[in-house]
Amino acid sequence: MAKEQLNGSEIVLKALVDHDVTEIFGYPGGAVLPIYDALFKQNSLRHILVRQEGGAVHAAEGYARSTGKVGVVLVTSGPGATNAVTGLTDALMDSIPIICLTGQVPTHLIGNDAFQEADTTGITRPCTKHNYLVRDVEDLARVMHEAFLVATSGRPGPVVIDLPKDVLMAMGEYLPKDSVALKSYKPKLKAEAQNIEDAVAMIKAAKKPIIYAGGGVINSGPHASELLAQLVKVTGAPCTLTLMGLGAYPASDKQYIGMVGMHGTYESNMAMHDCDLMIAIGARFDDRITGRLDAFSPDSKKIHIDIDPSSINKNIAVDLGIVGDVGYVLEDLMMAWNASGAMIDAKSLKDWWQQIDLWRSKESLSFTQVGEVIKPQHALCRLQEMTDKLKQEVYITTEVGQHQMWAAQHLNFEKPNRWLTSGGLGTMGYGLPAAMGVQVAHPDAMVVGVSGEGSFMMNMQELATIVQYRLPVKVMILNNFSLGMVRQWQELMHGSRYSESYMES
Repeated sequence: MAKEQLNGSEIVLKALVDHDVTEIFGYPGGAVLPIYDALFKQNSLRHILVRQEGGAVHAAEGYARSTGKVGVVLVTSGPGATNAVTGLTDALMDSIPIICLTGQVPTHLIGNDAFQEADTTGITRPCTKHNYLVRDVEDLARVMHEAFLVATSGRPGPVVIDLPKDVLMAMGEYLPKDSVALKSYKPKLKAEAQNIEDAVAMIKAAKKPIIYAGGGVINSGPHASELLAQLVKVTGAPCTLTLMGLGAYPASDKQYIGMVGMHGTYESNMAMHDCDLMIAIGARFDDRITGRLDAFSPDSKKIHIDIDPSSINKNIAVDLGIVGDVGYVLEDLMMAWNASGAMIDAKSLKDWWQQIDLWRSKESLSFTQVGEVIKPQHALCRLQEMTDKLKQEVYITTEVGQHQMWAAQHLNFEKPNRWLTSGGLGTMGYGLPAAMGVQVAHPDAMVVGVSGEGSFMMNMQELATIVQYRLPVKVMILNNFSLGMVRQWQELMHGSRYSESYMES
């Protein structure tokens, strides 16, 4: 029986369909016109025409983070690919699975400074989990399937596939996705049994434990968040979340002590400092959490659970590093804990909570709304009150700056995947296109983008995309006529010399 022969563009689209892709965010150009021609002839994939390639990647991030699926981007060669770099870096730092298809000049022109040529694989090597330059159509199906495995396996991340125009037009064989396996890339999912036993013993011996969870819990899937809640309940320990972990544990629960870090609550930061056991789950001890490394929680033992082995002992030395998917690790940890009949010292735990409640009593996020000038905190509390009344699902995206931190502090998230923000890279311009991507994925949901006027203008061209596709995205702009976070740091660290931070209305 003859094997299926397709041109390169058809192979690309068939592979996307085989991986359950239904939407692509993109912008056409000469090098990818064969793919756009193939798109015109089919009805399985919906293409969302953005207004700038950077918006396409952020939209795909919002789509991916709100669904747990892979976000797909299609851009042309040269400036199309380079415009995508910021979004790819953002996705890498926040562990978001993205497939970015980039056009490239024909293979015989690569290296000749041809029109709209760029060294896409060289440029994107530092900002992707992996990238490919496909020089032969016979390799195309395998590369497409491999890319999905790489993007979603282990610690998720973006993958670039650079596609020369002649490869897209050549005829080749299509291989089904189950015929491709990664022989050299096998992320470790389950922890060593001894590590689980050691963790149970350390938790049992703790007098002042704290559970510090991050975006890795959300990336692992809804089951990981359910298991995190079980661990918090059976241990009685306080739980704090990172900026990227908001929603991994219900904000309304009494054992939740707020976000940790530079912009976190007083009680969470004090508890992190004074604990005797820190259980870090899918969090990476970044600098916004630790501050001075030599003064970070100096008297605690630390357990670190992470699927990325390079994260263990990278920033903070830990007493027990456990490599594995947090969902699998938490499942084994809960089974071992329940089987052992272990319990934390009740009296010590009661004393620990009394201390935490004393810190809580300071109400570090409190504010008073007086007069006609609306405080941003008040505006966000009103947003929370209004969305609480809705029967539909609510998703919040943010840009980057003061409004982002106020939103993290004053909005409450009960479920994972409902809070979408740029954490690691801190990308102004992320929020509006991300909201667009979320709305595409969840057409019946309420999607609200919280923004400052500075960030909003970074990618405001995507308003045209929102109008074209009739996406009911809502945007709340907290306009203080300045680059607020820049101004804040100038006030704190540079003698209130507000150099170029004022934005005239």
